[in-house]
Amino acid sequence: HTKEQAPREGEAPSPAKPAEPYAPTQSDYLQFLVDSLHIYEALEEVVESHPVLKEKFSNSGLERTEALNNDIVHMMEKFGLERPAVGRAGRRYAEELRNMVSQDGDGIPEFICHYYNFYFAHLAGGRMIGKQMSNLLLGGETLEFYKWGENVNEMKSKVKDSIEELAESWSRDDRDKCVGATSDAFQGGGAINGYLYGGNPH
Repeated sequence: HTKEQAPREGEAPSPAKPAEPYAPTQSDYLQFLVDSLHIYEALEEVVESHPVLKEKFSNSGLERTEALNNDIVHMMEKFGLERPAVGRAGRRYAEELRNMVSQDGDGIPEFICHYYNFYFAHLAGGRMIGKQMSNLLLGGETLEFYKWGENVNEMKSKVKDSIEELAESWSRDDRDKCVGATSDAFQGGGAINGYLYGGNPH
């Protein structure tokens, strides 16, 4: 018995009523896109600033900064929204990525884990999020962020092959560092999803 059912004898707390699922707004979605752009810019900057990474991953076809810039402007114009500043989640993760790799290349194994997880999570679960937001907020419109062209599987395979080639030169310790970064990669990349589910204040 709960107290409501039997006030004199029941000491069990009443079960909490289930919370209503969060309903994201167009402003929430715009914030998510702005933070996403900031992180992709950081990833691309790191790739371009280290010869080993630039050789293998520059212009892979998976880059999202141009598409996101276009989508952000489109959302602002279509819904009369102002561009928000990059949120805490995006700032924190981008800063972490920018500081991950030293000039001599120390930190590349960890960075590759973050690079792989962020790009490929968007190609998988990110597409589902995009479809959900499209139906909820955009009347079914698909943003450029979720368009890669017909040869996306070829691009994915090429990037995976490049990662394998790079990892062949790694020591056991480097490989362990890459695998060990997985939890941080999930946490950093997943943090911006909170804008869509009520987990992050703007």
